[in-house]
Amino acid sequence: MSAAITIRTTSFLGDRSSVHREIPFNAQLENLREIASSLLSELDSLARLAPKPAAPVDLKDAVQQFEMELISAALTRTRGNQSQAARLLGVKHTTLNAKVKRYQIR
Repeated sequence: MSAAITIRTTSFLGDRSSVHREIPFNAQLENLREIASSLLSELDSLARLAPKPAAPVDLKDAVQQFEMELISAALTRTRGNQSQAARLLGVKHTTLNAKVKRYQIR
């Protein structure tokens, strides 16, 4: 379609006067295409950023994993010295030793 259709638009200003301008239909259609394309791009990026549904978390397993990581970090920091690691973690050395054995931490 090579013939441009013009649509008369009116915008009202604060002083109640109106302004008429003629915008070619093709230009309006192109603007709508650009806006739609931008919106679709934004929706795609939001979908990629949306958090994925997580599997149910078992509290006991999560606590054990956290505890194992803390103990390992403390032992690394103290170069394997369980007495110092126990002091660092605020537990008795016998408690730490039992947990190291239970979780098989080396």
